[in-house]
Parts: sequence; structure tokens; C-alpha cells
Amino acid sequence: MNQARPWLQSYPAGVAAEIDLEQFRTVAEVFATSVARFADRPAYHSFGKTITYREADQLVEQFAAYLLGELQLKKGDRVALMMPNCLQYPIATFGVLRAGLTVVNVNPLYTPRELKHQLIDSGASVLVVIDNFGTTVQQVIA
Repeated sequence: MNQARPWLQSYPAGVAAEIDLEQFRTVAEVFATSVARFADRPAYHSFGKTITYREADQLVEQFAAYLLGELQLKKGDRVALMMPNCLQYPIATFGVLRAGLTVVNVNPLYTPRELKHQLIDSGASVLVVIDNFGTTVQQVIA
């Protein structure tokens, strides 16, 4: 076992211990490559629901289209994501990136004061939030 990197022992056969950082220019490109290579394989699993890379890609495309078409955001605009680790998070993240926008991660456990500060400081023009945290958002926008 590698004492400096013990997690490597849990990697399945064929998974590289090192990543060639020159292989991809962006995180969005990593996702697109994964979709092309593993389209019908499971991409995400949460609370008994599994979606394939192909399904994730379709949802990512729909969300990116919504951000650009319906909300009319422009390249470089900032989109705050206030959600825990759930199936919606990678869809939102890759949708924002595919649209050419900037992801601003927001801790869903922030207090209203902390949330207000991060939204102002980041310059986010849109906030995507899971309804469980709507009360905090309401206190900020009231």
C-alpha cells in the first residue's frame, strides 16, 4: 500500500493514479468526453435514482439552454448554486459551465447574513437553490 496516498488501493483496475492535466482544457470538456465514452453507463446515483451519462448530458443541455434562452445570461455571468450533494448539483454545475457562465458555489447552510455577503461579493446574477433552503433565501431578498 502506498502510505502517502492510501486511497489508491480502492481504485478499480484500469483507473489511473495520475491525471494528465494537459489532456483537457476545461472541466466541461472532461464531462463531454465522459459522455462520449460512457453514454449508457451510470453517471450519478442518489437516493435510489440513477442517471446515465447520456441522461445527464440531456439535462445539462436543457439547463444550459434555459440559462441562455429564458434568463438571457451572457458569457461570464455568475450563477450561484446553493445545494447539497444531490443529483441536481452536477446537472446545474455542468449546465452553467456549458453555457459559458461561472459557477459560484454557496454553502446551503449559510445564515442569511453569510448568503447575502456571498451573493453581493460574487456578483452572482442568478441563484439556483433547492427548496429546502428557500427560507434563508427569502430572508435575504425580503
